[in-house]
Amino acid sequence: MSLKEAKTYGSIGAILSLLGGLIPRVGLLVTITGMVMILFAVKEISDEFKREDIFRSYLVALILRLGAFLVLIIAVLFGIGVAAFKGMPFRAMEEGFWALRHVIATFLVGALLAWILFLLGSYHLQKSYEKIAAESGVDVFKTTGSLYFLGAILIIVFGLGVLLILAGKILEIVAYLSLPERVENGEG
Repeated sequence: MSLKEAKTYGSIGAILSLLGGLIPRVGLLVTITGMVMILFAVKEISDEFKREDIFRSYLVALILRLGAFLVLIIAVLFGIGVAAFKGMPFRAMEEGFWALRHVIATFLVGALLAWILFLLGSYHLQKSYEKIAAESGVDVFKTTGSLYFLGAILIIVFGLGVLLILAGKILEIVAYLSLPERVENGEG
């Protein structure tokens, strides 16, 4: 069996999704392109090992993590909309902090929901990468999945989780580059 395409898609996709955040204006497009390439790589790996559960776990992870991002954006926009609708800048001068409590509450509820979705998505990502590690023999995938999951748990602790996710992102590149181009049939 050949994993050459998965190795190429995955490594380029991981690099693009890592660097996308650093590129102004088109960074989001670059990140999304990288995520789609990783999705193709995981699909190739899933097909090669005849393990649909690998792809399914990754797809659930991707949907949940994108959902977390959307929930956070909606919470921020809704909070800004509430503030503008209620005339918060003017009320805040008169009432102080109490005028902002609804905006802060909206943001905190949205952030909590986004964190829960991100945590669930990271759990499914970890499971997908553990299955890839078991099938391919590349244990870096297992470490990558663990870093993503621990990072998701700790992201609420002053951003400590962001460092773990960044480390996981870098190891993801290494994991895809470490994939063998060929594996023998019958091995798993």
